[in-house]
Amino acid sequence: MCGVAEREDSVVRSVLGWYETNARDLPWRRPDATPWGILVSEVMLQQTPVARVVGPWTAWMDRWPTPAALAAEPSGAAVAAWGRLGYPRRALRLHMAAVAIAERHDGDVPRTYDELLALPGVGDYTAAAVASFAFGARHTVVDTNVRRVLARVAAGIADQPPSVASRRLAESYVPVAAEAPRWAVASMELGALVCTARSPSCGSCPIADLCAWRAAGCPTLAVPVRAAQSWHGTDRQCRGALLAAVREAAGPVPRQTLLSGWPELDQADRCLSGLVCEGLLHGGETISL
Repeated sequence: MCGVAEREDSVVRSVLGWYETNARDLPWRRPDATPWGILVSEVMLQQTPVARVVGPWTAWMDRWPTPAALAAEPSGAAVAAWGRLGYPRRALRLHMAAVAIAERHDGDVPRTYDELLALPGVGDYTAAAVASFAFGARHTVVDTNVRRVLARVAAGIADQPPSVASRRLAESYVPVAAEAPRWAVASMELGALVCTARSPSCGSCPIADLCAWRAAGCPTLAVPVRAAQSWHGTDRQCRGALLAAVREAAGPVPRQTLLSGWPELDQADRCLSGLVCEGLLHGGETISL
């Protein structure tokens, strides 16, 4: 057991040292970042690359620097400001979380994992990340990058899905409280920049000599990764086009005008009905945010 603990400690120390000189300068990581700014960043970064988030995050924080500022506006304003980040339900969830923070917590983002988890639209990962990055709490913060890094360095496999086993593995690497938040962001950064899914840069990896996957010859996954679905013509593309049309109109749009802008009328009608049902759009014969 001592050997395992020492190896885990070496991994942590090496990754922390690498992060000190290789971390990206991102606005939500700076010392002046607020808990609200960190919460906004974590929601925006879900399934969205960092490069696409920096601009929208900056504009969002300029407009709504506090939860109370967002809560004072209608949810449609949040959806409109979300722009082309994708998965616009996240904008609604952020608005609902802002309202809850304003009503339940006097406008201050709550500090504890349990209080964060109780906010609308906040799950385990986001609650742990905000409690860790905003308030310095010790939590196991696991995203797809962390799972991949630990699958390779510890288990000798190319990747691992979310599971009880992957969670326990991640828990075993979390260092003492003072270093836990730094480890969480550093291990994510390593997975995002070096230990990537398709083209890892093992030559520049700070834990290459400790990596079981590299020692095993970098075996591929037994089950190939499923190819990404084509986006063209999908309901997701249609929904995005409908939202964009309403957002760009800056006012109510006749329903038939929206439907006629998409080549498949039945698909457009179904997607538009879904957007209205979900609260992303509003109206009947005329549609607005």
